[in-house]
Amino acid sequence: MSVIAHLRVPAMSFELGQILDVSEGRSIVLEDLVPLGEQAVPFFTIHGTEESEAFRAAVQNHPTVKDIQAVSSHEDRTLFALDWDVSQDRLFEGIEATNAHLLGATGGPNTWEFELRFRSHGALSDFKEYCSEAGISLEVARIYNPTRPESGPFYGLTQRQRDTLVRAVRKGYYSLPREISTQDLADEFDISDQAVTERLRRAIVALVDNSLVAAMEGQEEPGSPEP
Repeated sequence: MSVIAHLRVPAMSFELGQILDVSEGRSIVLEDLVPLGEQAVPFFTIHGTEESEAFRAAVQNHPTVKDIQAVSSHEDRTLFALDWDVSQDRLFEGIEATNAHLLGATGGPNTWEFELRFRSHGALSDFKEYCSEAGISLEVARIYNPTRPESGPFYGLTQRQRDTLVRAVRKGYYSLPREISTQDLADEFDISDQAVTERLRRAIVALVDNSLVAAMEGQEEPGSPEP
């Protein structure tokens, strides 16, 4: 049975936290992590009055960064796309090794908070052991099982996933013919259309995993043969 863990990690203890170094009063929200072969391109938003050009130049100079591009800006927020060598990041290596799903991440000057879904408590323990051996300091803030009634009505979806999926349904994204495009949704949330597509995909996977799949697993009897 899957579990969701809220974790706190010092910014300087993993590669991406060192790359995305922000000053006091600023924060970073990792919008989506889009696989691209052996690389990973994250979209992230800086909140605050960070000088975007100075920040971009500092990130670009990091040895594991191939490119960083400002996608859009709105008031005190700037959306970036980062192309960096994820293989050098031990934290993300551990996430991949334990087949965990990244539901959300928020970073500040000193600490990042992650929301990860693991297939089981055992997988979470494996991840904690991995981080300990890799020298990554990890604080577990909260653990809950999204299939339990007390976990709430949202089936493990993050706030952004819920908002995007609800908006897509209400605006007719799944209607025939389609009444709104991914680009229209992207404009409403001030992110890229690729980020919208990935966010919807993650939302649907989480919703099905924690509702239909969980219900079907609950009906199965231990040891019963496959039909």
